[in-house]
Amino acid sequence: MIKSIYNNILEGNSAGVTSGIEQALESGQDAGVILNQGMIAAMEEVGQRYENGEYFVPEMLIAARAMQAGLSILKPHLADDGIKPVGKAIIGTVKGDLHDIGKNLVGMMLEGNGFEVIDLGVDVGPEQFVEAARENTPCIVGLSALLTTTMPGMQNTIDQLGEAGLDSDIRVMVGGAPVTQKFADEIGADGYALDASSAVSKAKVLINSLNN
Repeated sequence: MIKSIYNNILEGNSAGVTSGIEQALESGQDAGVILNQGMIAAMEEVGQRYENGEYFVPEMLIAARAMQAGLSILKPHLADDGIKPVGKAIIGTVKGDLHDIGKNLVGMMLEGNGFEVIDLGVDVGPEQFVEAARENTPCIVGLSALLTTTMPGMQNTIDQLGEAGLDSDIRVMVGGAPVTQKFADEIGADGYALDASSAVSKAKVLINSLNN
């Protein structure tokens, strides 16, 4: 059953994933095993296939949607078993920018890899990121921009997180089509990701840096 869940995520078969999870739970399978060996393992393979050029954004998107369909069933069981997420991430597209496809995909990939994700949506001002960070104590804050004119909002957000005294407890990641590693370095971001797959890898590295 775990293998079936794994394969159905790779194929983007939402119905197969949900029915597989229901059957696994009914048979007494541990929710944590379903999550780690079935779902997270599948999303790691999706990321690997994307990096190898075997999958593209559409394949990654349908796999992530299938995973999310399964998570909606599994989440209550994970909570009952006391299984905690690997970390908490707040994500959003910065003020003035209404693009969300890349952000959504990053959010789904993070969820698929065991993160709890709080998505603030689009057109999010620095003060909204600060408020959400205060309320949710995340380890990662992810900022997205698809317009060069909205990229300064990333700097403003990082500055305000620092002014609020939150920068020592979180790591800020940035990404989006016009964003580069050079720009990330210039504005003091802790990490930069080119795409959704590398965003997951970077988030894991940044969490480790917080814990060490």
